[in-house]
Amino acid sequence: MACFPFFVDLKGVPGLVIGGGRVALGKVERLLPFGPRLTVTAPAILPELEAVPGLTLRRRPFREEDLDGAAFVVAAAGPETDRRAAALCRERRIPVNVVDDREASTFLFPALLRRGELTVGVSTGGCSPTAAAELRDRFARCLPDGIEDILDYLGSVRPWVRSEVEETARREAVLRALCRRCLELGRPLSPEETAALVQAGSGEEEP
Repeated sequence: MACFPFFVDLKGVPGLVIGGGRVALGKVERLLPFGPRLTVTAPAILPELEAVPGLTLRRRPFREEDLDGAAFVVAAAGPETDRRAAALCRERRIPVNVVDDREASTFLFPALLRRGELTVGVSTGGCSPTAAAELRDRFARCLPDGIEDILDYLGSVRPWVRSEVEETARREAVLRALCRRCLELGRPLSPEETAALVQAGSGEEEP
């Protein structure tokens, strides 16, 4: 069954990573840009993982009490420990991702694409991470080089459009026209270009 793609604010959220090897390092590197407070628990921890700033490290085997206070868990220590951790997480209703074990996981890691405020997650439901990564890369190649600036522009102009165009359907049409024009040009619009589209969408002419 396909998984619903929730986008969750992880800033300051406590998470537990069980395992201290390469796979755990990869999961940490993917999570940290989103701002969680991560604790890593493992008897042996890679030097590269130890060097990551902001982590809490517990250099010992996983214990059940490590789950206390965790909002989510990533299990990457090995089959036996991972299965035990997953079962405990299910009992406590803590979301858990178990590396290479779709059935034991209650959430999946998508293939991630990040461009400023744009975040795209591609998942195949665990059946082919390779396909998810390839589709992510194909999508990335379709994006204009200036997508970060375009999104900043669209975010900044949105309140002004809301104040200028009262009717909801027209407002949405104007915002869509602004977005499409930016993507066509590969850049934010000038004040003059913006004003022209907003004026057209205000009712004087169709955008």
